[in-house]
Amino acid sequence: MLNQDVLKEFIFECELRRLSKRTIQGYRNANLRLFHFLETELGITELEDTHHLAIKSFIKTMTEQKLSECYINRNMICYKCYFKYCVKEGYICKNPMDKIRRQKEPIVMIETFTDDEVKKMLGAFSGSRFLDIRNQLILIMLFDTGIRNSEACDLKMDDLRVGSIEIHGKGKKTRYVPITPIINKYLIKYLRVREIYIKDKIRYQKEYLFLSQKGRRLTPEALEHILKRAGEKAKIRSTVRVSPHTCRHFFAQSQLKNGCDLYTLSKLLGHSKIDTTRRYLQSMHDEDLMDSARKTSPLGKL
Repeated sequence: MLNQDVLKEFIFECELRRLSKRTIQGYRNANLRLFHFLETELGITELEDTHHLAIKSFIKTMTEQKLSECYINRNMICYKCYFKYCVKEGYICKNPMDKIRRQKEPIVMIETFTDDEVKKMLGAFSGSRFLDIRNQLILIMLFDTGIRNSEACDLKMDDLRVGSIEIHGKGKKTRYVPITPIINKYLIKYLRVREIYIKDKIRYQKEYLFLSQKGRRLTPEALEHILKRAGEKAKIRSTVRVSPHTCRHFFAQSQLKNGCDLYTLSKLLGHSKIDTTRRYLQSMHDEDLMDSARKTSPLGKL
């Protein structure tokens, strides 16, 4: 069977499982790049002829192209999922990826915002208009809950609970984040002006918490633009990427500095593996670790 044909089956299976469009696109693109190499460099087009040594040849090529270990590992996950499907369907007996080890990724220091930069960004939208109040609440929620860009855009009015917010994360996993006092303060203000803004509007998507100027669900691209505007007004350092994910980094590192344990933080962030959360700890500077250790000194409260 041609790899190209089996890939179509695999993608259809992913669609039936209702995986995100981004995940499906990643699976498709990564495997198509592998198949192109196998065909042009090794003359392999059939699934049955695709062995682990051939795949290793492509991984070696990516390494020689100076592609990052993280990028290569993400691609390897895509290959593994494809061949796992092939084994499940009985097209092949063993997954060739079982004989290939992931590359060791270097520890990357995650540069995030300083407390002063966050304060300046929060003050970027100080007007009384609906959009200013909405933008301010969005920034507060990103910094104070660590939710992802798409999770913020997908929030619905029904997700608001007494003291918490229900988050629908990756892989359709549900978790809860607390409504902190500062979130509560600005949420009350936002809901008041939101009610006035959508009054008598019939075609507005009122079920979503954050609405665009035209009353539609806020898109991830629009949210990124809001954050970039705040970053420009706050004059954030050029070495720091102004993005929703950097807000997530700030939240994680701040929680660790304030004494939050890795397991609790992992739950709040919606990580399926503790190793993913541990990266935030590895990226903390020594002085931050020393400050945290002083606060949690075993003998400090005796």
